[in-house]
Amino acid sequence: MIPRYQRVLFWVLAGASLLMALVLLHGCEQAREKLTRHRNETPLAAPVAAPSQTVRLALANDNDGSISLVEREIALPDETTARAHALLARLIAEYSYKDSAHPIESGPAVDDVFLLDLPLNPPNSAGSKTEADDKAAAALELSGSAEDSAAKGTGDLTAEPSVPGGQLAVVNLDGTFADHHPSGIGPETLTIESIIGTLYVNFPRIEEVRFLVDGRPRETLNGHADLLRTYPVVNTETKPAQEAH
Repeated sequence: MIPRYQRVLFWVLAGASLLMALVLLHGCEQAREKLTRHRNETPLAAPVAAPSQTVRLALANDNDGSISLVEREIALPDETTARAHALLARLIAEYSYKDSAHPIESGPAVDDVFLLDLPLNPPNSAGSKTEADDKAAAALELSGSAEDSAAKGTGDLTAEPSVPGGQLAVVNLDGTFADHHPSGIGPETLTIESIIGTLYVNFPRIEEVRFLVDGRPRETLNGHADLLRTYPVVNTETKPAQEAH
């Protein structure tokens, strides 16, 4: 007859083995989910009726600190503001792919994009407000007053555009995206230049861009790249475009 202490020991060992097996299965499931969620999480639900079209993205490369223009086939809405939002969302999603040369954690990145006609002047307190006044007031509310901007060295929001009919783009980033962005002057600057370059090649009217995080001004992206200044929208490409894959 098997002694009682051996039976107790057997069941204790069997229970411990079962528990370890369950812990291992749970760990494997978490690891698999973490690996697969970076494959393609484009936060863009393109309208079904929108035709696919060729657009250019200014993609960053951490290996050599370059920005290259690549072509992508994307279905985008016709409305300009929604188009800009969808295009920037796709741009950031490219960086969550497994083989990205500028890896960024996947997830929502761009909450809103506002396009405001320049010059951006504060509305007059007296008299009836025009649509341009409402847009200017919205821009000042989002980006801070012109006086606060000057005090912080963020540029002159009331300056005349260099080309008549120019626009200011206000890009509102998600706070979680900013908090988890790879920290460092190099990767943060490349992300900013990537956004600027993408706006430049797809929206000729946009002359300047400002950044908000969760609808509020923020000093840096994640400790380094300045988000309080107004950036000119220029061509940020630094080497010939690579073949799209």
